[in-house]
Amino acid sequence: MSPSPSAAVPASPEVIEIERALTRITYLSTRARRHERLMALAGVPLDRAAVALLRQVADSEPLRPGELAGRLDVEASHVTRQVQQLERSGYLTRVADPGDRRARRIRLTPTGQQAIDRIREAGALGMSLALSDWPPDRIRQLADLFHRMVEIFLTRATDEDQAPATPTAAD
Repeated sequence: MSPSPSAAVPASPEVIEIERALTRITYLSTRARRHERLMALAGVPLDRAAVALLRQVADSEPLRPGELAGRLDVEASHVTRQVQQLERSGYLTRVADPGDRRARRIRLTPTGQQAIDRIREAGALGMSLALSDWPPDRIRQLADLFHRMVEIFLTRATDEDQAPATPTAAD
């Protein structure tokens, strides 16, 4: 069982500052105007949800829709609708699941891969400009720390998903 926030050890000032910075970065990077500029630069007419789904598919083996929903932490029906739209637009295709021929997995088409490549190039350009004054060793250090933090977050999220639910007063 996870401790409640009030029962947790108080956060250090450094952890509070990291949380604030990540919150600000998340806000700035997910603003609608920034997304629109990124899509215009990439030449890809997709909304934020579609880009998140395509990125997840690009970063993994072909997934079943339910697995994709779990990784995105959204309802399966949301993924189903999004996948159908992206299939119609030529970005995704369904392929047979090698372990169960009745099941289907989601995979990028060549058009989908090209779109993700352009989106990543446009995003990397923006990141390069933002960090242009940083020395390469500091950029490498930042990348390593971010990857490590993401892995810890993913492990913790998996652990929390597998933990029994906390009983409520109604139980």
